[in-house]
Amino acid sequence: MQAEAAKRQFLEYIEIERGRAVKTIENYDRYLTRYFAQMGIKNVSDITEQNVRAFRLWLNRQKGTKSDSMKRRTQNYYMIALRAFLKFLRKRDIEAISPEKIELAKLPERQLDLITPAELDRLMKAPGEAAAKEANEHKKTAYLRDRAILELLFSTGLRVSELCALNSDIDLSRDELSVRGKGEKVRVVFLSPAAKEAVRDYLKARKDMEEALFVDGRESAPHRITPRDIQRHLKAYVARAGITNVVTPHTLRHAFATDLLSNGADIRSVQQLLGHASINTTQIYTHITDSHLKEIHKKFHGKSRE
Repeated sequence: MQAEAAKRQFLEYIEIERGRAVKTIENYDRYLTRYFAQMGIKNVSDITEQNVRAFRLWLNRQKGTKSDSMKRRTQNYYMIALRAFLKFLRKRDIEAISPEKIELAKLPERQLDLITPAELDRLMKAPGEAAAKEANEHKKTAYLRDRAILELLFSTGLRVSELCALNSDIDLSRDELSVRGKGEKVRVVFLSPAAKEAVRDYLKARKDMEEALFVDGRESAPHRITPRDIQRHLKAYVARAGITNVVTPHTLRHAFATDLLSNGADIRSVQQLLGHASINTTQIYTHITDSHLKEIHKKFHGKSRE
């Protein structure tokens, strides 16, 4: 079977039957196209362990500005796409090499962008303090918006893209909210009293009629806020709070998970709240549960021998 025709069927399959995001489909298309072009793949039967290995070697020798670990991570993205493609071929009884032949490169343990409780407290207070001092109503509304964004991110653990997609018809009489995450999967997240209060204050101050829950800073014809807008605003509050480490919207997602696990939540529940498809993704937080287990061991073990 022609490789291009098989790839087209595969991309249609992951879009329609698997419900993958448009960005994921675009990436898989790009990764497979590059592999086909570099290795001269015309038919599915041309895919071999030897040319997959040769392609990985070629990828590894491409010069980049990022670290070796990032380069290995990028190589894995190509291999993940190829493995998914081969699994699709097997599902359709199209003869090709086994997807199990595709192994991923080992990566160094992922580093989390963490923030201390004291830094988090200063950061969360920064927009509200700015709003209290602001006389200009438009600027004050922007500060109230940013306070609501920070409180909502920390309360729910939402991805920034998920937060940007929220609409202003949010029901603040309830403590929960349904969101559509990666792969169009719907999950429930929960609103803290602080988050509900902050969102309520922001909506009360707004003068526009836009559908989006959060809009950008334009006085006339505001638009739905973007992840880049939020990152830019957050950077300013990080400076106000005197935090020297890099803090991104995703840092607040980490803070959400860390807070839950540190206070006794089980990792399966945190996986569901974060919307992780696999528990393996949530395992990056095991250092938190490990430290908790250490305290349990210290507190309860060996008492009968004392």
